[in-house]
Amino acid sequence: MKHIKIDPITRLEGHGKIDIFLNDEGDVANCYFQIPELRGFEQFVVGRPIEEMARITTRICGVCPEAHHMAAAKAADDVYKVKIPSAARKLRELMYNTFFSADHTVHFYALGAPDFILGPDAPPGDRNIIGVVKKVGLEIGGQVIGHRARCQEIIQMLGGKKIHQVTSIPGGVSRGMNEEERKKVEEHAKHMVEFGQLTFKIFEDVVLKNSAYVDMILSDAYTQPTYYMGLVDENNKVHFYDGLVRVVDPDGNEFCKYEAHDYLNHISEHIESWNYLKYPYLKKIGWKGFTGGKDSGVYIATPLSRLNASDGMATPLAQAEYEKFYKTLTGDSSGKKPVHHTLATHWARIIELQYAVEKVMELVKDPEITSPEFRVLPTEVPNEGIAIVEAPRGTLTHHYITDEKGIVTKANLIVGTTNNHAAISMSIKRAAQGLIKKGVEVTEGTLNKIEMAFRAYDPCFGCATHTLPGQMPLTVNIRNSSGEIIDKISR
Repeated sequence: MKHIKIDPITRLEGHGKIDIFLNDEGDVANCYFQIPELRGFEQFVVGRPIEEMARITTRICGVCPEAHHMAAAKAADDVYKVKIPSAARKLRELMYNTFFSADHTVHFYALGAPDFILGPDAPPGDRNIIGVVKKVGLEIGGQVIGHRARCQEIIQMLGGKKIHQVTSIPGGVSRGMNEEERKKVEEHAKHMVEFGQLTFKIFEDVVLKNSAYVDMILSDAYTQPTYYMGLVDENNKVHFYDGLVRVVDPDGNEFCKYEAHDYLNHISEHIESWNYLKYPYLKKIGWKGFTGGKDSGVYIATPLSRLNASDGMATPLAQAEYEKFYKTLTGDSSGKKPVHHTLATHWARIIELQYAVEKVMELVKDPEITSPEFRVLPTEVPNEGIAIVEAPRGTLTHHYITDEKGIVTKANLIVGTTNNHAAISMSIKRAAQGLIKKGVEVTEGTLNKIEMAFRAYDPCFGCATHTLPGQMPLTVNIRNSSGEIIDKISR
């Protein structure tokens, strides 16, 4: 049996490898997707005060600390059973939508775009952000950098730091916004909305006008029907900060809708002995292995799944793009027919980017955003709190149990990427089976196209690995005074 290894996989947050095994006929017999790292935050937050969770859990990941900051802050509010002031919620949302815009920009231009702008078969040395800038021009590269800079300035203003934010606390936020700051954010928001529209033009010119790319997006190798999960508001529109979790089946029918406190009634987690990942699945269906369709409990939580699980976007420009997305890929602009094409996640991602920047503009124009009433003091005895937000990579759940002093005694985190572990494994295998055939030469470009199957999920494995199967691999090298290895002990 022939073994093909992709190690390390590239353009992701964290580390991983793919092992592909071919049978005697040269077809893919099996495919394993492994992550060789363990974080374990659920264990070492135990014993810490609940109000520290919004500062500690941001250290899980420097890519999306805002997501953990927000989920932990909302969970702390719930621990103390406190309802934060309206202005505090809007300030949190303002920062959070700014973060979404910045994060989606990074993935689209730096991690996803090289495969389309340079081409999946381009030399690896060219397939990067430098190659993208050379191809699209310094002016557009400058606009990407400028957009990120504006986002980071807003995040620092509202979050206290550009990364590892500190301002969301039980009962609200630690600082408000004055009129001078509001005007500055509004000016930034104008440029951000324009940047969103520029991104669609680039996508139209580079991807949608290239029939080979459209055919690749629609191909069987990148098509995987599953259940889809996303947070929605009272009108079933996409929402990042609050709402109910909605799950639809592969046909687009609502399977369930639940609030944060009910998540354990709907989600369970499977463990495989060969990986550090947890594999969440829909509890009412059960774990049926790495398989898709209605009979499988596997679901995904990505920009694509959020669009599939919703009835649209709550801002006009994003809604127009939402309708175009579904009209192009399914013939139905309503979104009632789900899109199952993995690579279409990139398109869904920039629709969310447009929504986020429009939401920033909407919030910064809200008269209440400069209100001095941005915190209430908690008075209840702490006990248990659960909160859910949408992280860019998927639905993020923080669950804490504390003693009467607010010290965490138990924690459970289902991180954005964690939701997608099973689907990522399935997508990689499907791509490998579709691209590697008897008599077909396996080139570097072929392997990159397999990587594209996981890259669409924008996975973050630094924060999404929380289980320890069996014993953690360990090698101890024993050296003498000269630094020479005299003995080696392995587990």
